[in-house]
Amino acid sequence: MAVQIVKPRIRGFICTNAHPTGCQTNVRNQIGEIKQGVPYKETGMNALVIGASTGYGLASRIALTYAYGAKTLGLLYERPADSRRTATAGYYNTTAFHRQAASDGFYADSLNGDAFSNEMKVEAIDRLKADFGKIDILVYSIAAPRRVHPNTGASHQSVLKPIGEPYTGKTINLNREVITPVTIDPANEQEIADTIAVMGGEDLEMWIDALADAELLASEVTVVAYTYIGGSMTWPIYRDGTIGRAKDDLKMRVDALDQRLANQLGGSAYISVNKAVVTQASAAIPVVPLYVSILYDIMDAKEINEAPIGQMRRLFSEHLGPGLQPQLDAERYIRLDDRELQPEITNVVAERWEQIDTDNFHELSDYAGFRRRFRNLFGFEVEGIDYDEAIETELAF
Repeated sequence: MAVQIVKPRIRGFICTNAHPTGCQTNVRNQIGEIKQGVPYKETGMNALVIGASTGYGLASRIALTYAYGAKTLGLLYERPADSRRTATAGYYNTTAFHRQAASDGFYADSLNGDAFSNEMKVEAIDRLKADFGKIDILVYSIAAPRRVHPNTGASHQSVLKPIGEPYTGKTINLNREVITPVTIDPANEQEIADTIAVMGGEDLEMWIDALADAELLASEVTVVAYTYIGGSMTWPIYRDGTIGRAKDDLKMRVDALDQRLANQLGGSAYISVNKAVVTQASAAIPVVPLYVSILYDIMDAKEINEAPIGQMRRLFSEHLGPGLQPQLDAERYIRLDDRELQPEITNVVAERWEQIDTDNFHELSDYAGFRRRFRNLFGFEVEGIDYDEAIETELAF
């Protein structure tokens, strides 16, 4: 047992601890949004969520459970607490989800380890065979900086860089809270290849191969992976950069999987293009904190902003729920970024982007909201929590 008062340890875009009660409240709030926003329908479906502890993966798991009664197996790679430090936020999120799901009569199980590894694939298959059976939906929501290739042993590190030419733009210095210029040198060919190896579609393909070989894909199985395109000012380091190249690889492989699953099982594979959200990963991308701070100020004023749970509510109630046919664009994408990319939004973002500097960025953006949402990710600054109260930090799910 470890009872202690937990205060945030944050510098820039890095938070090294988390508050379990704050994380629990975050999870309960997301559950409440699904229960209030989606009529419940019992389906008996089985879901595998790869990358299930934060962001869109966690929101997907909550939506599938509380909208459709899905039994979920979640895969995560999170650190438990010990005598010296708290667990990661994703670990506390998973603990909170397990406990609330069990209390509400739903079945949830999780495996903590490297989803890129062959060992985790074997362990997941064994667990599915023992406790689930064939899966009806697979959600792929991994956002990892590094991958050790399970067959070659090679270590691949992803980078956030432009391709071809250096990029110069604006960013927020999160430590000093000032607007500063930033220049990012272009990636070399090895960095591009490494980023594709980490964030492309090979691992998803390997998961489908392993599950198919184990005869664990149900008839009419649905596979969905997530991507981001965003506004044009982020394109040089995102859509047109190394991450974009990796997402092109993901798209190519998902389209091939769609044909394969359709032919073999009557199944489908899709990519959902989601809106910009505040995550620890996105906060680390130069330009993005400033872009999101401006974007959220505009979208909140129009009352059309969505957190990950709102996006997943739409995804599974309008596109990928039982009996639904997803609405696809010309490239076969599900577009949940439609509100972000409305011209009346993007035009104002572009205007403010040109005007913004250190003197006016609090007026032209919601940086305070960005900072609060970032801290909320780790269970801090959550409404209703007494942060002077000592709490138990060594929890298990």
